[in-house]
Amino acid sequence: MSCIGRFAPSPTGELHLGNLRTALASWLSARAQGGRWLVRMEDVDTARCRGTLGEAQLRDLAALGLESDGPVLWQSRRHGAYQAALQRLFQAGSLYPCVCTRRDLALLGSAPHGEDGLRPYPGTCQHRPLPFLRPDALRFRLPAGSLDWADLALGPQRDDPAQLTGDPLLHRRDGCFAYHLAVVVDDGAQGVTEVVRGTDLRGVTATQIRLQEALGLARPAYGHLGLVTGPGGARLGKRDGALGLALLAHRGIAMPRILGWLGWSLGCLERPEPARPEDLVPGFRWDRVPRGPVAVPETWCG
Repeated sequence: MSCIGRFAPSPTGELHLGNLRTALASWLSARAQGGRWLVRMEDVDTARCRGTLGEAQLRDLAALGLESDGPVLWQSRRHGAYQAALQRLFQAGSLYPCVCTRRDLALLGSAPHGEDGLRPYPGTCQHRPLPFLRPDALRFRLPAGSLDWADLALGPQRDDPAQLTGDPLLHRRDGCFAYHLAVVVDDGAQGVTEVVRGTDLRGVTATQIRLQEALGLARPAYGHLGLVTGPGGARLGKRDGALGLALLAHRGIAMPRILGWLGWSLGCLERPEPARPEDLVPGFRWDRVPRGPVAVPETWCG
C-alpha cells in the first residue's frame, strides 16, 4: 500500500519553524516512499480557529514548495462524520457522560505526566449511565491494559493510555467535537497511513490507537519529532514572533536557506546549505532523523 502522509495544523496562529519542520518531514517521508501528502485544517474548535489564519498557513506551505496532493480538508465541515462516530461508540457502550467542571479537574491535584504535561482523567464519572445519546460532555471508556506500538523516529514504544490521558473527552458540553475524535475519524476517512508530529503529542498516541480499534479503523505509522527550540533551549513562543516565514524574510533569510536548515536538521544534508524541497528527498531516512530537540541558529533570532 502506498504511503499517505498528512500535515494537520490548527489555524490559531502563524506557522513557526517547528510546525514547518514537521510539515517538511511528513512531506519528505511520503515523497521518499512514492506516496501522497495531504493537508488538513484542524479547525473543529471554531471558537479558537480562524479561516483566514488557515489560508495564511496554506500560503506559507506553498511558499516552501509543500502543497497538498488532494483537496484540503477542513474539520469544521465534518460534524456529520464525527456525530456518526459518536453514535457507533454509543451503540457499543463505550461512552459515558462527564459532569466534571474545569475547576473540578484542576482540584484533583494529580501532577502533569512527564515532560509533556499530560494530566490523566481519573475516571470520576466513569460509572454514570448514558441511556441515550445526548449533547453532554462525553468520554470514551478506554479498554484496560497497555499496548505496544512502533515509532518511526523513536523506535518501539509501550504505553498504558489510562496512565497517560485517562478516558479522553470526545464531545464537549458546548457542542464541540474534541480533538481525539476528529483526528482519528479524519485519518481513517483520508486513508492516512503515516502521521508525523512533534514529541509533545507522543503521549496521546496510545489513546488514539485505542479509539481507532473501537471504530474499526486502521492504525497508521507514527513518527514523533523533537521540538524546535531557541538557541538557549527554550521552546519557541509567540512573543518571539515564533520565527515564522514572514519574520525570517524580514530578517533577510531567504527561503532556500530556510529549507536547507530544515533539511539539515532532519538529517538530509551534511551541512545547512540552500536547497529546494526536492533536493532533500534522496537524503531522507528515518534512521537519520535526530531524536532530540534542535535549536535554531542564534543569528536568526534577531
